[in-house]
Amino acid sequence: MKTQRLTVAQALVKFLAAQFTERDGREERLIRGVWAIFGHGNVSGLGQALEEYGEAVGLPTYRPQNEQAMVHAAIAYAKHKNRLSTFACTASVGPGSTNMLTAAATATVNRLPVLLLPSDYFANRLPDPVLQQLEHPTEHDVSVNDAFRPLSRFFTRITRPSQLLSALPEAMRVLTDPAETGAVTLCLPEDVQTEAYDWPEAFFAKRVWRVRRPVPEPEALAEAVRLLKEARRPLIVSGGGTLYAEASQALAAFAEALGIPVSETQGGKGALPWNHPLCVGPIGANGGSAANRLAREADVVLAVGTRLGDFATASKTAFQNPGVRFIGLNVAPFDAAKLSGVMLVADARRGLEALQEALKGHPGTSAAYREEVARLKREWDEAVTAYRTPRPKKKEMAQAEVIGLVNEVYGGKATVICAAGSLPGDLLKLWRPEDPKAYHLEYGFSCMGYEIPAGLGVALAEPGREVVVFVGDGSYLMMNSEIVTAVAEGLSFTIVLVDNRGFGSIRGLQMSLGSPSFNNELRARDPQTGRTDGPPVAVDFAAHARAMGARVWSPGNYRELEEALKEARKAKGVRVIVVPVSLDDRVPAFEGWWDVPVAEVSSQAAVREARRAYEDALKRQRRYF
Repeated sequence: MKTQRLTVAQALVKFLAAQFTERDGREERLIRGVWAIFGHGNVSGLGQALEEYGEAVGLPTYRPQNEQAMVHAAIAYAKHKNRLSTFACTASVGPGSTNMLTAAATATVNRLPVLLLPSDYFANRLPDPVLQQLEHPTEHDVSVNDAFRPLSRFFTRITRPSQLLSALPEAMRVLTDPAETGAVTLCLPEDVQTEAYDWPEAFFAKRVWRVRRPVPEPEALAEAVRLLKEARRPLIVSGGGTLYAEASQALAAFAEALGIPVSETQGGKGALPWNHPLCVGPIGANGGSAANRLAREADVVLAVGTRLGDFATASKTAFQNPGVRFIGLNVAPFDAAKLSGVMLVADARRGLEALQEALKGHPGTSAAYREEVARLKREWDEAVTAYRTPRPKKKEMAQAEVIGLVNEVYGGKATVICAAGSLPGDLLKLWRPEDPKAYHLEYGFSCMGYEIPAGLGVALAEPGREVVVFVGDGSYLMMNSEIVTAVAEGLSFTIVLVDNRGFGSIRGLQMSLGSPSFNNELRARDPQTGRTDGPPVAVDFAAHARAMGARVWSPGNYRELEEALKEARKAKGVRVIVVPVSLDDRVPAFEGWWDVPVAEVSSQAAVREARRAYEDALKRQRRYF
């Protein structure tokens, strides 16, 4: 057996460069490159290996500014590539690695593949405690990286070189499995990274991992078909799995053949273009009137590629028909079983195709139901248009109208990116995508700080695609440093920085629950009250973004905003448009509800009233057995 003597880090680099995915006859490089922030824990191991071998084997290294941000960029890249390709991310011992924890959770919650390579303590234990090592008084083998265990779909620590031979193939299997994928973590002790070993040359041979497209079991398919044939008011809830499976055409064909309306989750928005006759818009807590009214009386719900989280189900209040039944078409049994659904465990595209074939000849929904769907959709579209249309006479710009204007200028094929605050709810209702990749929301973890790094990921995934990053001022202050990275990499995208002077989303929620505004607006501490309710703190976001190399606009009204958007769209590089908006001019809920508990006792009358309303809402919650 021929061997090659390399360090563990060098072998890792060569192995990763030889891994590919294949689906539907298309090959993709599984690991597109490595995001790396070096420290003493990895600079002489992975750092040395990447410098010597990385570019030569097609595994380039990227230098970000923040460890959490680099994982967000990798996640966004994987999302845009339909989970067929991703990045590896390496950080040093201690805080460098723990900075990746939040992003690891983001990846796993959203079922998105990313390979994490945190450095670890010395395996030989001789220099214990090494700089930045956390000592445990009773468990000598514990390190801070054990915090990755509950956040990862696969976790291991490489303490001997030979362990890499079995760990790496298993890590690749999990990364490429559509049901199991998420964060994959290989902890690498800093001494082990530099140890040499005689590796079999066959270990570095090209390997193509076929991403499976399972078909549904005949028995489950028959039960699902029976329910759909009996349905009088069926509804489809389309989630992110529809997009990852590239099932948009199959979804449209199935819905059209049977006349079934399609509602959207945050992850599934864009599977059908907004103006498709059967696209009835978003469902749930942040949903629209059409989908929520159809959901209320639906008798059969086909959930395609969705986790059925609390926002999609309006905290289990959306579906009020006493006899409603669910069909869970999902590649993951864990998700297919939710709400006691018929488990149609399959790839979204193949599952929809199988359903359509089995229902061939079935007339589908009644003419009356189709007319009702068309009317509700028309009313919803008119409501969206009204909220998107600028009202120039108003004193302050409104977030909804800013969204509408950006959408009008950039069109329905540009990718819009967002993650947290009030923007995701407004975008779900108001953004009008015309392309499956025109809507990119991280809302499984709703992680503040995801937005700008995600712009890097999408720009790398599809060079030349127009990208618009929506970020609130709160998220911007948490994570803005990757503007520098984008400038260094020569990437182009637009950032619309919506400034409502604080954490406006949570302020709105806080006040809706009966409390006055407290500790959410960006204000100085008042020496008289001792609370953070003094004068507003002014932040010059334009100067800040400009200092990092971005081109910046600061429009003060809708006319100036439209001009700024048109100029930014023609420009190259990172473009930042700072838009001040009203703190209180908000888009209302459309018959959706979200379960956020209210204090059971309070001396404040508004809180007591909110509690009574909360208890009334709880009566609508359903349990599914």
